[in-house]
Amino acid sequence: MKALVVGGTTGQVARELAALHVPEFGLDVRGRPQLDLASPATLAAAIADAKPDVVINCGAYTAVDQAESEPDLARAINADGPAALSAACAAAGIPIVHLSTDYVFDGAKTSPYLETDPTGPQSVYGATKLAGEMAIANSGARHVILRVSWVHAQEGKNFVRTMLRLAGSRERLGVVADQIGRPTYAPHLAIALRDVAARLIMDPDAPTGVFHLTGSGEPCSWRQFAEAIFAASHVRGGPSAIADPIPASAYPTPAKRPANSVMDCTRIAETYGLVLPTWKQGVEECVEAIRLGGWQVG
Repeated sequence: MKALVVGGTTGQVARELAALHVPEFGLDVRGRPQLDLASPATLAAAIADAKPDVVINCGAYTAVDQAESEPDLARAINADGPAALSAACAAAGIPIVHLSTDYVFDGAKTSPYLETDPTGPQSVYGATKLAGEMAIANSGARHVILRVSWVHAQEGKNFVRTMLRLAGSRERLGVVADQIGRPTYAPHLAIALRDVAARLIMDPDAPTGVFHLTGSGEPCSWRQFAEAIFAASHVRGGPSAIADPIPASAYPTPAKRPANSVMDCTRIAETYGLVLPTWKQGVEECVEAIRLGGWQVG
């Protein structure tokens, strides 16, 4: 079995997929310029060259705030790229696994979001990711779309690294306490992606469509997420700070974030048997990996 992984080795999840060593499941990880979601001509060519059994798309324009001032580029990468990629998969007769986001929802619901709940993105990023979902669904390719949230890893730009970097020079930090979700550790997600992709290859009747997949456990606010990061760091001799609660209104950003990003992951548990480790375990593993790397978070 062979998977073509879109996203290069710079994206958090693609990097973790590349780190998986599974002899019976080859992973061909490609990124720009050879494979560029903003350049559709490269997509079909890459599939023809790699001859994969499945495509895993981890590539995306993820600069949520910057997307507000670069909507055309965000759409090219998050919507037009997946449309062309899934069309190429359909033509080649292979399935595609695609990562999407909790930002397709408006965050107004007071309980966890189901896959069947109405969408209502509040940002350019969320709108373009939703457009990508819709394009894949209409492409004719067998597909699994995984909506994930609050992804973090040892490397890359993410909340864990940002908190530890700031804690290196500040004793107190104001952290948003009125937005909730579930963090997801990229290495845990990478293993799940591999398993879903393998199932799609081996089982022509494998369930398809949209699924939610995040770290398990009780939801948390960004402040609670920060507190878990600082606790894990403190016991390992790393940087820590006091996380003071602030409302989202006190930290205005160009892009509006959902107040509720909690997604119900029952469907993927029942169909694929996938339940990720708790988000707290993910934090512990992430901080430990950062410690082993010498606390390089700058």
